[in-house]
Amino acid sequence: MIVEGKTILVTGGTGSMGKTLVRRMLTGEQGTPKKIIVLSRDEAKQHDMRMAYLHKLVATDEVIYRNFMNVLEFRIGDVRNYADVCSAVKNADIVINAAALKQVPACEYFPVQAVMTNCMGAANIVRAIEENGYSVNTVVAISTDKACKPINVMGMTKSIQERIITTANILNPETRFICVRYGNVLASRGSVIPLFHGQIRNGGPVTITVPEMTRFLLTLDQAVDTVFAALRGARRGETYIPNAPSTSIINIARALIGNRPVEVEVTGIRPGEKIHEILVSEEEAYHCVKRGDYYAILPMLPELQVEKEPVIKILEKEFSSADKVLDLDQTIELLKRNKLTLDDGDLAQGEELLR
Repeated sequence: MIVEGKTILVTGGTGSMGKTLVRRMLTGEQGTPKKIIVLSRDEAKQHDMRMAYLHKLVATDEVIYRNFMNVLEFRIGDVRNYADVCSAVKNADIVINAAALKQVPACEYFPVQAVMTNCMGAANIVRAIEENGYSVNTVVAISTDKACKPINVMGMTKSIQERIITTANILNPETRFICVRYGNVLASRGSVIPLFHGQIRNGGPVTITVPEMTRFLLTLDQAVDTVFAALRGARRGETYIPNAPSTSIINIARALIGNRPVEVEVTGIRPGEKIHEILVSEEEAYHCVKRGDYYAILPMLPELQVEKEPVIKILEKEFSSADKVLDLDQTIELLKRNKLTLDDGDLAQGEELLR
């Protein structure tokens, strides 16, 4: 029971992933937490999240509702602000850094803002623990496949965040700093599925950049499962990666359109976009081991290679979204299984989740 009796800080806890993480922890499936602190700078999202629990407008049971009344605490603050971070971190046992600027185009146009949140936010967490001696047991940083061989600002800043977090283990031996890295989260705020839903409802066209573009796909619950797996099994400096499926963007569009008379329009690749994403680079494959259902990239710094683990090479090449691409039928099945297809006249569950 990894959160039993623990105080957990979730930065960016009002985002799609943060909300799902908080909901799952409140069920008690990983133990009953002493407190969950949600730190974010958006008071409107905090208000909506608080009201959703108070009025039980989300799919929760009585256990969640009772726990919320005693456990969940909301704090307005920003990971960019060192004082805000210190105040939130000082009594935490576990810190999960989900605060991020994650939209690729936005980061391309405002790179300094991406650095401030994605890099300096992580650095503030490390600094708070290091300078104040806070007894934090574990810090988990949420990263992305775009951090692997990055070509866009979002990926570059997330790649630096990974280095900030893993390297923090050297000067902070009492705290375990680890990362998780995964691909596109189905129906997360600002992702392609809600975009396609809106375009279909307006009669189209559905816009895609390049037909052959592929992406790893993960549900919000699978993203949270990856965090839980890392909390249970990751060693200091490791990065946990789910063995996720991938599909082409054109097949996502076709799966959602179905038999509707909606056209697909190709708009061309956007600044900073890759055709295919990578979760493990060819270089990282030499340091990659299997941990249950997950891959773990071992730390490359010699100071962190305390436990000499024989590395049995499990990947012969980089782990790319182009490797094993779901066909159209498999894509349709994946979306149906996660209730993300678009029913006429009804909002999909994925969109309801984001309200």
